[in-house]
Amino acid sequence: MKIKGIRWWMVSLVAAGLIINYLARNTLSVAAPTLMKDLHITTEQYAHVVVAWQLCYAFMQPVAGFLLDTIGTKLGFAAFALAWSLACAAAAWSTGWRSLAFFRGLLGIAEAAGIPAGVKATSEWFPAKERSVAIGWFNIGSSIGALLAPPLVVWALLHGQWQLAFVIVGVAGIVWSVVWMVLYKHPRNQKMLGDAERDYILSGQEAKHSDDGAPRRNWFAMLKSRDFWAIGIPRILSEPAWQTFNAWIPLYMMTERHMNLKEIALYAWMPFLAADIGCVLGGYLSPLFHKYAKVSLFTSRKMVFVVGALCMIGPACVGLVASPYVAVALLCVGGFAHQTLSGALYAITSDMFGKNEVATATGMGGMAGYLGAAAFTALFGVLVTQVGYSPLFVLLAVFDIIAAGVVCLLAKSADKTAQPRWSQANGTVAAK
Repeated sequence: MKIKGIRWWMVSLVAAGLIINYLARNTLSVAAPTLMKDLHITTEQYAHVVVAWQLCYAFMQPVAGFLLDTIGTKLGFAAFALAWSLACAAAAWSTGWRSLAFFRGLLGIAEAAGIPAGVKATSEWFPAKERSVAIGWFNIGSSIGALLAPPLVVWALLHGQWQLAFVIVGVAGIVWSVVWMVLYKHPRNQKMLGDAERDYILSGQEAKHSDDGAPRRNWFAMLKSRDFWAIGIPRILSEPAWQTFNAWIPLYMMTERHMNLKEIALYAWMPFLAADIGCVLGGYLSPLFHKYAKVSLFTSRKMVFVVGALCMIGPACVGLVASPYVAVALLCVGGFAHQTLSGALYAITSDMFGKNEVATATGMGGMAGYLGAAAFTALFGVLVTQVGYSPLFVLLAVFDIIAAGVVCLLAKSADKTAQPRWSQANGTVAAK
């Protein structure tokens, strides 16, 4: 049986995996107020727990990317998903901040494959002109996971204990890994993919994504290349914003804006809903800029990054408002901003690196970003008690604007990408 438009079902499957991936990491931040009281964890110790996850995630990303490029998207993604599900569930047995940090470190190691696998899967299943849209759709998994965490944790607290939330997410991840192994195949081997759509996908990809013999640089060669630093430096500068939102928004709402648990459940998910909009809209902005601004696809990705960076001015103004609800609105602008520029940077990465190194490059960029995020989180945990949240939100906006300048100056693409046109009417492929 042939399924029309199956590439969009494949990206939906990737998005489902990312939802569980980010739900596993965000469950902690929402449970933090109750969990910290229950396990007698201080704010500084909580920062150590968050940093443990970030460091393990950061250093594992290049390794995870390399393994995905080596053993393939299907087996690699399933194995890592199974591992992160078990690590997430294990956190329910934590007895203090040290054991919690240990389990969160294991979670970081396993979750490192999520984004590299998603980028690799979309590079396999989509032509270049649709890739930013596909990345935008799978990237909503990151913010939907964060969006679902508050109601899930509050439900767990009302129907038992915080430990229940970690176990539920772990079971969901195990189920997803089985579904992935059954359904995912490369377009060349997917029997449910029609011939016309297969030709459309493969003919619209750059040679470096369609050629099995495409070159593959090792880590050291990649580290010395301009291509890597064009994505690595922006990752270092932009990732702290997203990790700050993930780890600190519930605590910010409680300590700075004096919201209770019910209000946190009502409002903490909103910045992540705005982030979903940024994922999707950012993906569609690239082809729109390409069409109406008469620029190359690669330049259109840069333009989307700049738009996202400028929107980060919104959360930088959070300290200027008295209303907690306006503060939430400004944080929503921040969620939108980050996921807009983040999706653009993943698209830029997929444009610059070939089939046999795109997951490795994504992982190395992720490592750079999370090392920057871990350093900022450690600083955040100390400074937030001294200077408050507002100056730190301003600093995050400055970081992203500098990152936009780096992308515009360093990121280059020499590819002349094939851009076929898909005719829904007759299912044919035409050169554009």
